[in-house]
Amino acid sequence: MGLKLVRFLAFLFLALALGAGLAHLYALPNKIELPKDAYLAAQQAYRGWALLGVVVMGQMVLLTALAFLVRARRPAFGLTLGALLCTLAAQAVFWIYTYPANRATDNWTRLPEEWMTLRAEWEYSHAAGALLTLAAFVLLVLSVLLDGSHSGRGLGSRTGGRKRGQLEFMARH
Repeated sequence: MGLKLVRFLAFLFLALALGAGLAHLYALPNKIELPKDAYLAAQQAYRGWALLGVVVMGQMVLLTALAFLVRARRPAFGLTLGALLCTLAAQAVFWIYTYPANRATDNWTRLPEEWMTLRAEWEYSHAAGALLTLAAFVLLVLSVLLDGSHSGRGLGSRTGGRKRGQLEFMARH
């Protein structure tokens, strides 16, 4: 796969994951204080969201491939690697906090005695994951904006001799 295609797919998968993460984050203030029955009912909206695991796996594979493709480009490599590390950190938060809460509640089909603790872990771990995914998205955007070369050529070779590393939107035409 070429660099442009891998970048496009990395952005696509990252945006899909970010949309889901932000949905959780935006819902948190409205759900965190719900009483037991209302919270259990609200959680049913997430049935089928486990399929987002495909998106997250794709995101990790694509960011890894992209980091490999831009490994010789500074700062694109560092920023892409940062996006990958944020994605991995979001996954660590999920597996340490969110997944155990899902298991303890049978994916929110029953509420055990400690359900309020599990709710806090579930809600706040999703919020942390959303912020980490947002950070990954910002880093990926910056990796493109600050990439000094495109399609294997330096910026200056394609743009009338502008300085290497100068941002496209800052260049005078």
